[in-house]
Amino acid sequence: MLLYLLYPLHAEYSAFNVFKYITFRTFGAAITSVLLCMLIGPAFIRMLQRRQMGQVVRTDGPQSHLAKQGTPTMGGALILLAIVVPTLLWGDLSNKNLWIALLTTVFFGVIGYVDDYRKVIKKNSKGLSARHKMVLQILVAGAAAYALYIFRETPPVLKFPFFKDLALNLGVFFIPFAIFVVVGASNAVNLTDGLDGLAVGPTITTSATFLVLSYCAGHAVISEYLQIPHVPGAGELSVFLGAVAAACLGFLWFNTYPAQVFMGDVGSLALGAALGVVSVITKNEILLAVAGGIFVIETLSVMAQVMSFKMTGKRVFKMAPIHHHFELKGWAEPKVIVRFWIISILLALVTLSTLKLR
Repeated sequence: MLLYLLYPLHAEYSAFNVFKYITFRTFGAAITSVLLCMLIGPAFIRMLQRRQMGQVVRTDGPQSHLAKQGTPTMGGALILLAIVVPTLLWGDLSNKNLWIALLTTVFFGVIGYVDDYRKVIKKNSKGLSARHKMVLQILVAGAAAYALYIFRETPPVLKFPFFKDLALNLGVFFIPFAIFVVVGASNAVNLTDGLDGLAVGPTITTSATFLVLSYCAGHAVISEYLQIPHVPGAGELSVFLGAVAAACLGFLWFNTYPAQVFMGDVGSLALGAALGVVSVITKNEILLAVAGGIFVIETLSVMAQVMSFKMTGKRVFKMAPIHHHFELKGWAEPKVIVRFWIISILLALVTLSTLKLR
């Protein structure tokens, strides 16, 4: 919006020329996002408390979590607000990729909102049934995948890091593949959101990593130099991802241990979908599994636990997802959180290093 309102003034006032630069608008979106969270956060939390939007805690989880019963949840709505407003203010609203990423994030947030609403109102920790939630996620991801396929400006290929010429042309199978990535990423972040600030930290590092990847993919000269796929218009996703990372940073102020508010499914499903759809647009689906390795580990721990119990009657971990396993082994909650953050930072560095390893 600001791009259209202020950039035309550069003909008379050269200072307004900065609005054409993605980097400037990315910083603007990030600053706006943090300020929104910090300014609105306290009143938003009080509103949740007045409406008794408290978390319903599983009774079969770690006993230390019982003290969190009643902590305000659905704080992810604040994250969504801090993503949508700055993106609309600072983004290029003529960019198709930006709209697809933003709308996918919002609609996944709506699914999460319905799930959280059922949990809070009915005091049922299960919320939406797994089947209904999955169907809704597939429908939204399918719409995004179809739009990307129809409006594509580059071949629908799967690129492999470390190999500059290795690519798999997916053709029409791009659509189910993209659905798998977006839905998988959304649920992976959702599974990770089990401790105070645990999911927010890796989301910040992963979105910041993809901010760099998106900018490089959208820049014709840089992408050619790094020998990565050039995706016209992908650079504008940097503005969106700047807002995502900053919204999580602002939310962390209230979500850090001991949390004043939880993001709920409205936040975790939306953030995971945002990362998933951006990875598809920039052709970095495999790198999402690297940068978001914490989310992958959490998901695999649940899968391993379920498969082992069904096949052998024994559990691999004391409890899944794996962060609960470490809690039950005696690790303090802050120790689990910070160590997972450290791993996430290292994985982000590994991901960025692949830009020069082609």
